[in-house]
Amino acid sequence: MTAEATSSPTAAIGGPAEAGPSVRGRRARSRTAYPRYVAGKLGGAAVSLLAVLVTSFFLFRLIPGDPVKYMTGGRQVSAEQLANYRKEFGLDLPLWEQFTDYCAKALTGDLGTSYQFRAPVIDKITEALPNTLLLTGTSFVLFTALGVFIGTRSAWRNGGLGDRLNTGLALTLYSIPSFWLGLLLIIVFSVGIGPIPGLFPTGGMESGSGETGFAYVVDVAHHLVLPVVTLVAVEYGQTLLVTRSALLDEMGSDYLTTARAKGLRDDLVRRRHAVPNALLPTVTLIFINLGRTVAGVILVETVFSWPGLGGLFYQALSVPDLPLVQGLFFFFAAAVIVMNTLADLIYPLLDPRVGR
Repeated sequence: MTAEATSSPTAAIGGPAEAGPSVRGRRARSRTAYPRYVAGKLGGAAVSLLAVLVTSFFLFRLIPGDPVKYMTGGRQVSAEQLANYRKEFGLDLPLWEQFTDYCAKALTGDLGTSYQFRAPVIDKITEALPNTLLLTGTSFVLFTALGVFIGTRSAWRNGGLGDRLNTGLALTLYSIPSFWLGLLLIIVFSVGIGPIPGLFPTGGMESGSGETGFAYVVDVAHHLVLPVVTLVAVEYGQTLLVTRSALLDEMGSDYLTTARAKGLRDDLVRRRHAVPNALLPTVTLIFINLGRTVAGVILVETVFSWPGLGGLFYQALSVPDLPLVQGLFFFFAAAVIVMNTLADLIYPLLDPRVGR
């Protein structure tokens, strides 16, 4: 009798055998794989945020213009008064000292004081953030739902007239600059052209006529239509194309053939089997788009004079209001980084093959 047989008698009679060292090692590695994966992604996100913090300081120092002269409002002031302004905001310090002071304060949540508003940058961001979330949140829900729905339908009817029309329209709209489309919508539906009357406001978030309650909600919704249509038209195409491509990859799988062979209707095969697996890449894209939409709303808010973070960024950039520009740039970049990291952390939960 060999040593292997005598050392594990339970295996010889069909009973449970004790796992060997290699099996235990694989199990241990499997248990620690996801925590290591999470630690790596969080570490990468922290490094990215630090790089953005450094970049935001030096990048906007290249903008021409003197913020101190802007703060004087064009008035004639003495050199001593200008020097006092520079000292008040720390602009008289050497660049390296300004940088270290900026980084030290930013790590504690202090992004500085706005030159033009004379208020903490974090307060200005907090004040404008709800308006941006209203615009981007509404747009995000609509273009995600629209992209997933049409992308699923197009893939299931691949090559048909509807598929070709939907894909062509999505590619066309996705390639149009958002500011150009916004200006076009203002000309057609706000100003009015030919038989089309001006139906919507040209900009702003409210009429300012003192509406309250339900009338105020209707007024804000009326101002919200064109900015939302602009964002949805430009952004839904990417979700549609990704969903369509992922579903086309799944449609040739054996498990779908088996499901059809069992007599399941096509709509059940699509909803219960194909779409859930095809949505894995789309889930990642959804998180990425959520961060990118917040950061990419600058042009749309500027075109429609929407009082959100994008409009605030444009206003600060024209001064230049360095602390406010730096703070907003960091916030926009952080939104993208955080959403990308969340997508990376959630994806292994949906597909166990990732991060193992």
